[in-house]
Amino acid sequence: MTILLKNGTIIDYASRCNQKMDILVEDNKIVKIANQINDVADNTIDCTGLMVMPGMIDMHCHLRQPGFEYKETIETGSKSAVKGGFTTICPMPNTKPTPDNKEVLKEIIEEAKRVNLCNVLPYASVSKGEKGEELVDFEEMKQAGAIAFSDDGMPVVNAKMMRQAMINADLQDSFVASHCEEKSVAAGAINAGEVADKLGVEGVLPEAEEIMAAREIVISETNQVRGHICHISTKTSVAMIRDAKKRGVKITCETCPHYYSFTVKEVLTSGTNAKMNPPLREEEDRLAIIKGLQDGTIDAIITDHAPHSEEEKQKPLSQAPNGIIGFETALAASITNLIEPKHLSYLDLVRLTSYTPAKLLKLDTKGQLKEGYDADITIFDPNMEYVYEKESIVSKSQNTPFIGKTLKGKVMYTIVGGRIVYEK
Repeated sequence: MTILLKNGTIIDYASRCNQKMDILVEDNKIVKIANQINDVADNTIDCTGLMVMPGMIDMHCHLRQPGFEYKETIETGSKSAVKGGFTTICPMPNTKPTPDNKEVLKEIIEEAKRVNLCNVLPYASVSKGEKGEELVDFEEMKQAGAIAFSDDGMPVVNAKMMRQAMINADLQDSFVASHCEEKSVAAGAINAGEVADKLGVEGVLPEAEEIMAAREIVISETNQVRGHICHISTKTSVAMIRDAKKRGVKITCETCPHYYSFTVKEVLTSGTNAKMNPPLREEEDRLAIIKGLQDGTIDAIITDHAPHSEEEKQKPLSQAPNGIIGFETALAASITNLIEPKHLSYLDLVRLTSYTPAKLLKLDTKGQLKEGYDADITIFDPNMEYVYEKESIVSKSQNTPFIGKTLKGKVMYTIVGGRIVYEK
């Protein structure tokens, strides 16, 4: 099976390519990239006016299967992911049962293979049942297919346990992705401040994230092991990580489109659909996140795609679960709120959504448009403007503050392993 992509603007961070070129795909690999390719292919796609980038990689999402299939399944989540241009997704282990043993992990991997839409590379948990009491067998889980380790959704409260976990993961040439939440100051519905006071709800202090982020930096630096901090949202987290990187600490981090698209004021219009953990912050935090993306402090953009049923999200603000869906809006939110205001270039966007995630996850044949690399490709129209509507959502859940917002940029094709798995 051959696919010829003609006349598209190739955006590839590794080669710093940002120009019109053709790409020839044969079976599951990119076999030729040139100014003009005239080979006869089984399928030729005219990409005039479109941009072609390495397939987007989401290092952090939630597919809810096993145990919470009423919110999302591996199948519905994968359909949502490829519609959003993601070719590889990494689901977190806060499922029921937890992938804290190779049997559960293999069930997830097998179901993803059956669905066969995108690459699904699951995390194993750090502790049994994400209870923070007993560590998993890191070697066994890595050999069974775990992409990395996390108790996301729950912090690893015990510092001694987290230290050992980070050392164990590092020995497996992997890492722990830390959900930074110091529970003693984390109670609340939304970010502490004026909006929380106005709505009469308890506010989450920014220190809840920052105290534990500081702990992970210390553990990483003292033991010279890799550490990765999930979904950062505050200006202080950005500053601490920036300083640590300057000292050569092996710490990396990620953020989500909602943290550079919105502030806590979005709760006033979107209600519980703008409630997540960590919460939306203030404008100074939003601007600090953008600065962190610009200067390389923040390594990756992830979605933290977190589906919940409408019934759950209709509960009062203080009782509704945290989380929003994100696969289908990530690219457009980034174009609308980062590219259009000229905060970032398209090369920067590829660095954050494809190139660096592939490096962090050690996916040696992904994240670049290069001959011999996997044919995982995202093709999008950067100029298409539209209102994001509830009816268009293919995820099983619809909990997002982007509903009703005008966005720019739409995925037209998603190619995974040389197969067109999504076409608008």
